[in-house]
Amino acid sequence: MSKIVFITGASKGFGKLWAEALLKRGDKVAASARNIAALAELKAAYGDNLLAVELDVNSRENVFSAVNKIKDHFGRIDVLINNAGFGLFGTTEETSEQQARDQMETNFFGSLWVAQAVLPIMRAQKSGHIIQVSSFLGLTTIPLLGLYNASKFAVEGLIETIGSETAHLGIKTTLIEPNGFATDWAGASAVQTSSDITDYEPVRAAFAATGDNPDTWGKPEATVAPVLNIIDSENPPKRILFGKIAYQVINDVYTKRLEDIQGWKEVSIAAHGH
Repeated sequence: MSKIVFITGASKGFGKLWAEALLKRGDKVAASARNIAALAELKAAYGDNLLAVELDVNSRENVFSAVNKIKDHFGRIDVLINNAGFGLFGTTEETSEQQARDQMETNFFGSLWVAQAVLPIMRAQKSGHIIQVSSFLGLTTIPLLGLYNASKFAVEGLIETIGSETAHLGIKTTLIEPNGFATDWAGASAVQTSSDITDYEPVRAAFAATGDNPDTWGKPEATVAPVLNIIDSENPPKRILFGKIAYQVINDVYTKRLEDIQGWKEVSIAAHGH
């Protein structure tokens, strides 16, 4: 049976790639973008199976209006892929107030508004699957992505909580946690802070060096089969890492965290007081 899938941030990158894969196999897709002209090619190819929705996820009012439009058009929403977001590169100290607010507004609040708009529909259906595109940087951090890291840490807590609140209603949640992929996330879609403080030059140089290795970046097309697998699964994962770098890094991070927890066990228990 075909599914009705709502994808935010579908004008390029993962969103557009996954939308096309779903349409190709016969699912119906509501694809949102700030500029729906970017979806014209898909619309021409798939006709009524694609509903192109102009949407800025920063506007809660617009989000609810768009979701109502999708419900009226398709009758239901089986899967939400919350994908809209962007990267903000630069040191935490050099991040402006507006840049910090914009980062949280889109990556966190945008995801919250879309989830809040879709949940009443899924509750009424007693079924649904919220798939949130997070990052392996929602589980650990790297320098020069402080506000991005923070936005993804917040998204992780948000979606995990929604999952615990709605499981009894037949609603599932999955957090996809990719490492870097060869999309334009780090290119045209990214925002850069100022870089005037020379004390951070060694950090900037080390960060730039990591991007020189092409093996660091995953191939976006390789994510299609895993995403379809997650959508079709009766028991989808609560969290799934995308990419070998994400797997290696997070495996090492969590091994070290468990060592720290166990190493300070007695102090932790003593802090309880009784």
